Amino acid sequence: MEGRLLPRVELGLIVLMVVGFVLIAQQWSFVLYQLGLLIVIGATILNIAVGNVPRSTRGWRAFRAVVIILAVTAAVFVIGILLVPYLAQLGQ
Repeated sequence: MEGRLLPRVELGLIVLMVVGFVLIAQQWSFVLYQLGLLIVIGATILNIAVGNVPRSTRGWRAFRAVVIILAVTAAVFVIGILLVPYLAQLGQ
């Protein structure tokens, strides 16, 4: 059972992304649009982490790997945001 956990989590995240896209596509509620956008962003970032964990990883090691990958992803985003003003100055 435990060996099939990561593929199930990945499938769940893909289903969440589809739900998010449906909420984004609807035209009746801006609040649902915002919720769909947050769902798509969150599920995509989590899918990046879960999709990069080797299938042979089990239990707490898989959880730790996901946390580490999320931390690296967050660090890349933060570094990119912090570099924008510097790189914009270089282009002037």
